[in-house]
Amino acid sequence: MPVLSAAVTLVGILCALNLVLTLGVVKRLREHTQLLAAARGEPSQLEVGEEVGEFDTTSTLGEPLVRDLLSGPVLFGFFSPTCEPCRDKLPRFVEYARQEPGGRSSVIATVVGDADGAAAFVAELSDVAHVVVEESGGALATAFRIRALPSVLRADRDAEGRYTVVDDDVTLARPADLPA
Repeated sequence: MPVLSAAVTLVGILCALNLVLTLGVVKRLREHTQLLAAARGEPSQLEVGEEVGEFDTTSTLGEPLVRDLLSGPVLFGFFSPTCEPCRDKLPRFVEYARQEPGGRSSVIATVVGDADGAAAFVAELSDVAHVVVEESGGALATAFRIRALPSVLRADRDAEGRYTVVDDDVTLARPADLPA
């Protein structure tokens, strides 16, 4: 019986080690995907000055979100509940969005994944943003050419009336939060 207990314990330890290593490999693959995209000259999202593609979608509360109806600067965040960096960045995004001058009406957050898995993210984001849950390749992710998560951008109308990206790397820190 002690040999069986030792064998089961050893198998459990090996399984735990395998899980940790697998999660590490997945994280590194995500990083490498971004690096390879950058090396090929393919940005992981729209860049400053590029026009946002057409989108027509609905928030989790049934609010219509259409590119052509947006006016003024809007903060866009893209997250996934299966992404460790997304889980790390989400609280900073929520705090940053809470202080947006236009309030909830000037923030749109997209949770990429299925509705059940996205429930915790939706609950956290709903007070500060219009929240959209969509599968990979959904309307908003396509409009912004999102290839890596998390992504935080700001878009606004340019002088010609086109809806373009004005900041493709929002730092999620207010001026008072930045080091001197």
